[in-house]
Amino acid sequence: MSKAKIMIVEDEWVTADDIRMSLQSLGYTVTSVTSSGEEAIQKAENDRPDLVLMDIMLKGEMDGIEAARQIRSCYGIPIIYLTAYADEKILERASITEPFGYIVKPFVNEDLKIAIEIALYKHRVEKERKRLIENLQDALPRITTLSGLLPICPSCKKIRDAEGNWK
Repeated sequence: MSKAKIMIVEDEWVTADDIRMSLQSLGYTVTSVTSSGEEAIQKAENDRPDLVLMDIMLKGEMDGIEAARQIRSCYGIPIIYLTAYADEKILERASITEPFGYIVKPFVNEDLKIAIEIALYKHRVEKERKRLIENLQDALPRITTLSGLLPICPSCKKIRDAEGNWK
């Protein structure tokens, strides 16, 4: 298990403290605890956590779904919703933000740990996949240029001369 840095966004102080203690007992570092979407975005920028546990109903103008959307799009930080709300409309709205998990309260610590570890793993794999795609896209023009300079048969390793003969 990694020492992941996790931000908690929860409007109920007692629940937030319980989540913080659960995370610490599981070996995670809690970067910050906040109760509003606006503050969550600011703390995500400053703290750069590895993961955000986001409640959906928050204090202030912005709900957790909008805060998650902005955090994910601006900073690429994975989100796990940790909420008491599981109705169809909210679930549909939340799924548009591409969360890495959705846990309905009350939760069991083991379920929380599993969801966090899977989310962190999926995020690492996603970042590596994006990096590999960028490398391949960068390499494509160089490969095209090189193949134009030296026409070589990949199977027999013969080289084509200017007249088109293989030698």
